[in-house]
Amino acid sequence: MEITAETVAEEHERLRADETIPELINETRDRLGPLFGVEVEHVPVEAYRREVDAVFAEGDLAVNVAALCALLRDLDCAGDYPGFVVDEFLGRKLAATIAGGEPFALLAEATFHFADMHTHDSPDDTAGADDLDAALAAGFQTRLPGWDWTDGASPFDSIR
Repeated sequence: MEITAETVAEEHERLRADETIPELINETRDRLGPLFGVEVEHVPVEAYRREVDAVFAEGDLAVNVAALCALLRDLDCAGDYPGFVVDEFLGRKLAATIAGGEPFALLAEATFHFADMHTHDSPDDTAGADDLDAALAAGFQTRLPGWDWTDGASPFDSIR
């Protein structure tokens, strides 16, 4: 696999055009909200696209996201199970990379597993395809506003 500026730009456009990811983000938020006793705002397609643009505006971040997407998109293993560990590993890393530093990276990794449980692609898709979708949804939903606890300053900001 070779990652070039062109392949990164192609991945950027592919993600921007994929309207299934905002749907999966919203489905994930609809499932998570009640578990935490909160209502979580839905993510409109345009907000998702702006966030994709923000991720791909950072060159080092963009190349890593593009590479992880490409790996997951092409990853296949007969029967899927033998490849289970690597697609889960790559999915977690993609979600965390998109989300940013801690604590959001850890939240995105946990959300990836939750989203992955509810993400199923066609039997004709590669083993990594559903992990790619779950990782994108987990990473971007973690970056995007909508959770009350992330909307304001932390109550721990004033502690020294």
